[in-house]
Amino acid sequence: MTTPGSATVLVVEDDDAVRRAIGRGLGVHGMTVSEVGDAEAALIRVAQAPPDLMVLDVGLPGMSGIALCAELRARGLEVPILILSARDQVGDRVEGLRAGADDYLVKPFDLDELVARLQALLRRATRVAGPPTSAINVGALWVDVDRRMARLGTHALDLTRREFDLLAALATNADIVMSRIRLLELVWGYDFEVDTNVVDVFVGYLRRKLAAAGAGGGEHIQDNPIQTVRGVGFVLRRP
Repeated sequence: MTTPGSATVLVVEDDDAVRRAIGRGLGVHGMTVSEVGDAEAALIRVAQAPPDLMVLDVGLPGMSGIALCAELRARGLEVPILILSARDQVGDRVEGLRAGADDYLVKPFDLDELVARLQALLRRATRVAGPPTSAINVGALWVDVDRRMARLGTHALDLTRREFDLLAALATNADIVMSRIRLLELVWGYDFEVDTNVVDVFVGYLRRKLAAAGAGGGEHIQDNPIQTVRGVGFVLRRP
């Protein structure tokens, strides 16, 4: 199993000084770092040897970091991707996450936080599977954790890896209010407090897909199967 201290990381950043600083910082923590300055070089490097983790800057020359992320996911690359950006706008963060990124960090950032986030993503990606888990039914919702399949009634749900993990966590704990911190721990592997709205973004994705599946499959579901508990977190209610 790859451990945080032995991980290979590909850093895609066009600013030479920033790229070198990230490389040195991650190297101090035992990670093996390779660096490129644009998306084209990144695609070649990934094809040659997929890394364990990737760090992508948004403002790359030519193809942007977000477009690169989407292209990598379209090619089937499943390694954790963290996007860096100088733009601290919710829309930019949502765009990055929607493209398939696992996390988003705004510049300027603390190197220790970058390292901690990458370590958390790697722990989540390499977590050893536990004993077989039976499928979970919550009303018309069916989630098979082992086979990573989900459906609403007879309508299959097309979920990204992270969307599925979040739905499985909520379904496993149906009727239990899950705090954002707990969901960050279960789904993203964070064991530290972090300032991010990534849970809210992915809950929004799930709500839309569940609503679309319910409408398209003729299933009767409540308006918001995943409910917000103000000031606490989220809960998947049984009908």
